Amino acid sequence: MTLARPEREEFAELLAGLSPQQWESPSLCERWRVRDVVAHVISYDELDLRGLLLRFGKGWFLQDRVNALGVADLADRTTDELVDAMRVHAEPSGLPAGFGGMIGLVDGMIHQQDIRRPLAIPRTIPQHRLRAALEFARFAPLIRGAWRARGVRLVATDLDWSYGRGPQVRGSGEALLMAMAGRRDALADLTGPGQSAFAAHIGA
Repeated sequence: MTLARPEREEFAELLAGLSPQQWESPSLCERWRVRDVVAHVISYDELDLRGLLLRFGKGWFLQDRVNALGVADLADRTTDELVDAMRVHAEPSGLPAGFGGMIGLVDGMIHQQDIRRPLAIPRTIPQHRLRAALEFARFAPLIRGAWRARGVRLVATDLDWSYGRGPQVRGSGEALLMAMAGRRDALADLTGPGQSAFAAHIGA
C-alpha cells in the first residue's frame, strides 16, 4: 500500500493536467481511450465481494468482458469525477488491494504508462516502486511476464534488476515492464540478441 498510494496520486496529478482532447485520445489498450483506461483502473475499488462476483458472472468470467463492464459502469462520469475518484481511491480498496496493494500498484503503473506513452508525457518512476512492479509482474496471473520472458534474460539498464536465462534483452525498467505486460509499443525501446524472441512471445 505504501507503494500503490503514491503511484495513484501521481496518476491523478497526470489526469488533472490533461486537456479534453487528450482524455479522448487512444491509449495503448486496444479500443480504449484515455478516459476508458482511467475508468477501468478505478472500476473495482468500490465493489465488495458480492459486487465483484456479480460483475464476473455477468462477464462470463472472461477478463475482457468483465473489464468492459467496469468501464461501461463509469461511462457517464465526467473527467473531473474520474480524477476525484482516483484521488479518493489513492489507497486501493477491493480487488486492487489484493496482495497487500500490489495489484493496485502494478495495474496503476502499467495503465498510467498506457496513457503517457501515446501522449508523449514521459516520467521517471521511482526505482523502488518500479522494481517491486517488475517482480510482481513476473508471476501475476493476468500479466504472465515470466511466460513472455521465457528463454531470454531481461536486464534493466536504469536499475539493479534482471530476470531469466538466455540471450539478453536490455532496456529501461519501464520498457521491460510494459513489454512483459504485452505492450508491443515498448519493444522499440529494447535491444539485445534476445529481443526478437521476446517480441515473438508478445505477438509482435
